[in-house]
This record gives sequence, structure tokens and C-alpha cells, in this order.
Amino acid sequence: MDRNPSPPSSEAEEEGDAVGNTVYSKHWLFSILTRLIEVISPEKAEPTGSPEGAPTELDEEMENDICKVWDMSMDEDVALFLQEFNAPDIFMGVFAKSKCPRLTEICVGILGNMACFQDICMSISKDENLSQVLLERLCDSDSPTLLETSRLLLTCLSQPEVANVWVERIRQNPSVYDCVCFIMSSSTNVELLVKVGEVVDKLFDLDEELMLNWIKNGTCRSVGPSVDDSPEELPDFKIVPCILEAAKQVRSDNPEGLDVYMHILQLLTTVDEGVQAIVQAPDGGKETWSLLYDLVCHELCQPDDPPIIVQEQKTVLASILSVLSAMFASQTEQEYTKMRKSKFLIRVLQYMEDCGKRSVDNSKESEQEDTGKADTNEEDFHLKILKDICCELLSNMLQELTKENTLEGLHQGHFNEQTCSCAFQNLLPLYFASVEGFLEVLREADQTLAGNLEERFPSLKAHT
Repeated sequence: MDRNPSPPSSEAEEEGDAVGNTVYSKHWLFSILTRLIEVISPEKAEPTGSPEGAPTELDEEMENDICKVWDMSMDEDVALFLQEFNAPDIFMGVFAKSKCPRLTEICVGILGNMACFQDICMSISKDENLSQVLLERLCDSDSPTLLETSRLLLTCLSQPEVANVWVERIRQNPSVYDCVCFIMSSSTNVELLVKVGEVVDKLFDLDEELMLNWIKNGTCRSVGPSVDDSPEELPDFKIVPCILEAAKQVRSDNPEGLDVYMHILQLLTTVDEGVQAIVQAPDGGKETWSLLYDLVCHELCQPDDPPIIVQEQKTVLASILSVLSAMFASQTEQEYTKMRKSKFLIRVLQYMEDCGKRSVDNSKESEQEDTGKADTNEEDFHLKILKDICCELLSNMLQELTKENTLEGLHQGHFNEQTCSCAFQNLLPLYFASVEGFLEVLREADQTLAGNLEERFPSLKAHT
């Protein structure tokens, strides 16, 4: 059955029946709301032979009509009409009494459309009972319902007037953490994982205290998803492994979703507790490092890609390299950070070069054409952020290079006058100490190369 049947019009209806400036019929909409009330009325008996509490199917005609309302609710006049006739209260009754997952999904979806309009969103958000019921939907076992619930929450969190209200309610409701972690760690529905990731990303961006609470969480048990409505105890979730599991699910099918989860990890590294949560995982952070290293070295922006690819992947690269930099700075003694170090260093250097090439291209384009200059400036800004992150990571890595690492890089062709010159040019003068320390190590491995670099960079020679 099609998800988007054509909504009914009121062209043949009596004058004054149209909803606002639309061609939709008030009478028809009211009749659907009335039928919804009948569906959840106590007198409505469950089908004969159905086990008590078992999920039920939605009548085909009713499903067709309520789906029409779902599509119509994207119109503000229709949304206001539904609000006026207490549709949110009717939907709350559906959530409380209906055993039909499809009906619950559609009703949450309609509320999600209605919440796109500021006044209605504020009204929904002020209703504590409705808000609580909606948060409980995150513990639903039905993926489509979870998707629509996540979409609704993201819509509300994106409205500055009510965002703090939802943050506070989520902070006071421990089951939200458990249910979100359950979804991230166990779902294979990529669309759902992306939307849940967007909710978490928005929450962490809005409220550091909530992020800290979730970082420290994992000891609180609560009721989780259950098909038969019986209480089910969830595992003792930790936020970082759940984020990683979701990232692995979306990495191949949804680049935007990968960007979201990498940004969540980056937000974690903005506080010491988040960095520690990553590097003090049971595996010492090895799984996080391996995933991010693999993305950097084998998937994103490869050496034979044109510089424009860096532009397209700049935000996800910035997040990944920022997390790796934080891990490297806090856990340099871990063996996994020392493996294939020279190859990794050259990949970071390549990103730095490509950022420079792309910035030059943007400057030339902006000189030739004034239109789109704002977009070009924004591109340059994000490329500068990526380049700065590359420089910081490169500086940290150079400080830790040993003679053995350097000899390996020379032997594999990763370190030569061209690559070293490029690194020095970008790092000096801000990271002078790191460059000087690396040059000392390089003298032991290749005195000739070190001498050539001193000649090219007189400021280094002056300090020897």
C-alpha cells in the first residue's frame, strides 16, 4: 500500500467546509478523529481469538484514511485544525490503549508534522503528560514508531523556545538513556540509527551537563523495549560502545549518518570525562582507534582522489581527526597508537595539503565570480578548521616519533624532503618545539635529509 495517498478535497462539499485556505474538508477530518476515538473506546472489542495484549492490525480503510491525515498535517492550516479539535489528546489515548503498532506510528508521525509549527510545538511541549508518553515511545519495540518518535523529538529540540524543556525532561528520565543505547547497540535499521544519532548529537550540543550524565551512566537499570509489555531489564550500557556499534552499521550505507556519529564522538572529547570514557573502555580504546584509523587510511579521501573530495568530507574528517588527536594526546603509551604511525602521519599530511589546494581553488573562483562568495567563505572556514586539527594531530605525533619509527618511514618512502618540507611549512612557527624535536630524531636516522631541511628552514638552523 502507498504511504502517500492523495488527500481528499472539499471542492464538492458545502460552502465553508474548507480547512483554512486549503481545499481539505473539515467534515471529513472531523469524521476521522471521531473514528479514532471509536477505535480506542473501551467498547471496541479485540478480534476474536487474539491473545490478550497481542499486536493488532489496522483496518485497511482506516489506515488509508489516517495516512491521508498524516500527509495533510504538513499543511499549517490542517495542523491548526487538528490542534483545535484536541487531536493530541486523542493520540495520547491511542498511545495508552491501542495494541496496533501501525496506528501508533501514524499518530506519532502526525504529531511530528504538527510540531514543525512553532505555536503547536510549544503547546505540545507544555503538556507534561503528553511529553512523558512520547518519551516512553522510545522504549517501543516497533522500529517505524521509534523512527517517528525520534523525528518528533528532534523537531522539538530544534525549536529554541522549547528545547530546554525537553532537555530537562530527558535528563530527569533515565529510561531515555537506556532506550537510546539499546537502539544504537542493537538496531540494524539505518534510517532509525541516523535519526536517533541526530537526537543524541543535538542533546549533547545543547547541554553539556546531560552529556556528562550520559558519559557517567551505565549503572542505572530501567524498563526497556518489550513485545508483550512485560518489564524487561536492559543491559548495563556504556555510551561509547553503543555509539561505535551504530557507526559501524551506518558507515557503508549512509555517509551523513557516519558524520553524525563521528560528531557525537567529537563532542565527547570536549570534556575530560568523555576522553576518558573513550580511552578507558574495556579494550583501552582500541576499537575506537581501529575504526577511525580504518576510515582515515582506507575509506575517506584517498591519495588518488582530487582535492575537492576533502571539501565534501571536511566535517566528518574534522570530527574523526579531532577524536584521534584527543586519544593520541591522552594515551600515547597504548600500542595501537604506535602501529603504522608513519603511514598515518602521511595521510594526515595529505589532508593538510588538500585543504590548502582547495582553499586556493576557492579563492580563484571567488575572484572570478562574486555570486556564492558567502558559501566560499564558509567552505574556507571549515577547511581551516580541518587544517588546524590536522596540524595539532601532526604536532602531537611528531613529538612521539622514535628513531625506529623514523627509519621505518624513510624505508617505506613516507618520509622524504618533500613530505617533511610540507609538514614544516604548515607547522611553523606555531609548533616550533614539535618540529625541532622531530628534526633531532631525524638527524640520527638521516643526517643528510636533516641538513637539507635546515637549509630550507633557516629558523630551525638558527636554533641548532
